[in-house]
Order: sequence, then C-alpha cells, then structure tokens
Amino acid sequence: MGTPLESRAAQAEEVVDRLEEAYPDSTISLRYSNRLELLIAVILSAQCTDERVNEETKHLFEKYDGPEEYANAPQEELAEDLNSITYYNSKAGYIKSSCRTILEEHDGEVPDTMDELTELSGVGRKTANVVLQHGHDVVEGIVVDTHVQRLSRRLGLTEEERPEAIEQDLMGIVPEGYWQQFTHLCIDHGRATCTARNPDCSDCVLADICPSEKGYGEIDLASGDPW
Repeated sequence: MGTPLESRAAQAEEVVDRLEEAYPDSTISLRYSNRLELLIAVILSAQCTDERVNEETKHLFEKYDGPEEYANAPQEELAEDLNSITYYNSKAGYIKSSCRTILEEHDGEVPDTMDELTELSGVGRKTANVVLQHGHDVVEGIVVDTHVQRLSRRLGLTEEERPEAIEQDLMGIVPEGYWQQFTHLCIDHGRATCTARNPDCSDCVLADICPSEKGYGEIDLASGDPW
C-alpha cells in the first residue's frame, strides 16, 4: 500500500499539488450560458453523466428561454424533451417547480444563497454549491459528487460515508483557495485513472501516498471491500 502523509491536511495539500500538475486545465464540464441553464444542467446531472446532459441540453436550451417557459411547459412535454436522462420524469417536475419558485419568490433570478437554493425542488447542497461557485462566484463549500466521495475515502482524507459529512471533513483539510478546484481535479482523476471499478493504480500519480493502492493495499477504502 502507499504511505499517506502524517496528517490529513498534509495529505490533502499533496493530493491537490499532484493533481493540479496532472490536470492543469481541469474545470466544470457541463455546458451552460447563464445561471438558469447551469441550475438546470446540474439538476439533470444527478446520477447521469455530464456528457449525456450536455447532449440533451443542446436542444433543451434552444427550445426553452427563461423560467417562464419552463414553468409553463406541460410536464409531459418537458419530460419527453429529457427522455434520455435518468429519472427524466422526476427531473422535469423539479425544473418546473424550481422555475415557478424562481418567478414567484426571486423575481425571475436564480438565488445566490445556500438556504434559498436548497429550498428549490431537486436542489441539495451539492447542486447549490455548484450553482454558487460557477454562477455567482461564491465558494462556501466543496462539491462532493461520487468521484470526490470515492477518492477522498480511498486517499484516507475521510472515513465518512455521507456527502455532507465528507464535505465537512474536506473543508477542514483542503486549503480554502482550492475548495472549488478540488472537485474538478477529483472528477478528472476519477474518470481517467481512479475509476470506481478496476482503478489503474500502476499509472496513478498518487499511488505512493494512497492507502488503498491496489496490489499492495488489501482494502478499497472507498467501499470497505477487499480488492
């Protein structure tokens, strides 16, 4: 197994340094041109790949313009426009409801606080963090998606399982200036190397400091299961 650094804070800083060198252009992969499109894209991305979402929103963002059109669209029609997205019926409902709230309570503008965003349908803390960071330039947390969840456990940065608890652990050890970038770096590395199944530990820039390194470590700390 790799040998993690003595403290979790030192481990986190080393992870950021190495991944930043490996992925210098790491950034959000969802495509959008305004805050509402960002919100909708992030709602759609739950349990769905960004690549699929980007394909679907190409025509979606051409057809609908502004919260009024989403709020007033027949749900069956909106759902049909999303039919290649996982849970498209539920997500169509979330989008309609959120846009109605945006119209009625926020003067047609996507809100800019965590509390107001998480009151929207289909919006949890992860989604709200993305919208705040990339829509409002407000960074008050770390987006914990499946890649961040997996990598942070494998690398010994946390033993927590729930995203909210993982976020709290990471906020205590990841330098605040890297809270936003940390997520993108984990996503890129999770897609390229540290995949959920059969991670390529032999070609990993973090292998020597990773306590889950396959071949030496006996346990995948992300799942708690033996390799």
